[in-house]
Amino acid sequence: MLIDWAGDTMDVVDTITGEVVKAILFVAVLPFSGLMFCRAYADMKAPAWLDAHVQAFAFFGGVTQIVVPDNPTTSTHQTHKGDAERVVNARYQQLAGHYQTAIVLARVKKPRDKAAAENAVNVVNKPVIGYLEDDVFTTLGEMNAAIEERMRKINHDIRRADDTTRWERFDAEERELLAPLPDAGFEDVEWKELKAARNYHVTADTQRYSVPFGLAGKLLRVRLTSSRVTVFDGHESICEHPRLTGHKGQYSTLPDHVPPQHRDIDGQWSRRWFTDRARSVGPATVTVIEQILDSQAIEAQGYLSCQNILDGLGKNNRERLEAACQELVNRSAHPTYSTLKRLMAAIDSDAKKPRPMVPAASTRKHVSTVVFHDTMPDVYVRDASHYARDEESK
Repeated sequence: MLIDWAGDTMDVVDTITGEVVKAILFVAVLPFSGLMFCRAYADMKAPAWLDAHVQAFAFFGGVTQIVVPDNPTTSTHQTHKGDAERVVNARYQQLAGHYQTAIVLARVKKPRDKAAAENAVNVVNKPVIGYLEDDVFTTLGEMNAAIEERMRKINHDIRRADDTTRWERFDAEERELLAPLPDAGFEDVEWKELKAARNYHVTADTQRYSVPFGLAGKLLRVRLTSSRVTVFDGHESICEHPRLTGHKGQYSTLPDHVPPQHRDIDGQWSRRWFTDRARSVGPATVTVIEQILDSQAIEAQGYLSCQNILDGLGKNNRERLEAACQELVNRSAHPTYSTLKRLMAAIDSDAKKPRPMVPAASTRKHVSTVVFHDTMPDVYVRDASHYARDEESK
């Protein structure tokens, strides 16, 4: 199996923040049949690289004896600085051991070692990336569904010079030569030590996962895989969450972890306390604060965001905060501290724009000329006789 990253990228638009993320396409090909696999990822880091292999093996329904990658840092490293020799890194070797396959690196500047992969990348760049270029995707899931449909046409519908499709040749001659898949797919495991915050959540890769509220402030061990997040107190497993992906700052909160006082809050930090403060700024700010509180599964999770907005952004800039909130409401955008901060910065910049340039006064004397038109009925012009002296006055 020859593998590589496609050179061109595709755009994913976050519907909440409006941010455009470049998706990179992983390409794998079986050089005998030409059967191709393609999948989009948000980056080219090790978790994406390893998951792409797992997905490719699952797509082919078996494991090849050899995998030929290029020399990306996610798969190889130098044993000594300045040494040209590159070796397979430990995490990549673990994946190879799990699937009982061999990693054989392509030689540097030897494109024929991975000619089929280069050709597959060219195929992907045109009928996949080029074909889907005008479509708008809001999630990687949507994009991968569209890519899967395009790959189905490439593998099953396009007939080559010998009048066979890629899938027909694979199914007839290549499928039976693949080794069977292991009982369980490979999962890359990452361990972190994280402190539970006062809101009884640990933050891993910008996403928040709850723990029992009694553990707030304690240092915990967290195991992260591509699909699950498991929290340990020492060697004891406390809880497990599905791993969150997508926009930053999402919460995964289990009901049993919430303290009783946060289920029915009637203290200083309450909905009314925040909306009353927002009312002193303006009606648009009240709307934004209410939207933030309504968007949380547990209302108390929005209190810190409300506090940051009202104190951090609105303390000395109430007029600009209200204007930014009004703009956010007009756009029907998802309210966040970062979005409001950007809007306020734009409003501040507009207020400080230099005035239009006014030409300097001319030093040349202006000579006015008056033109009279005899066709103008409202203008009376005296003739020369009016100014002539009569003879008696001489």
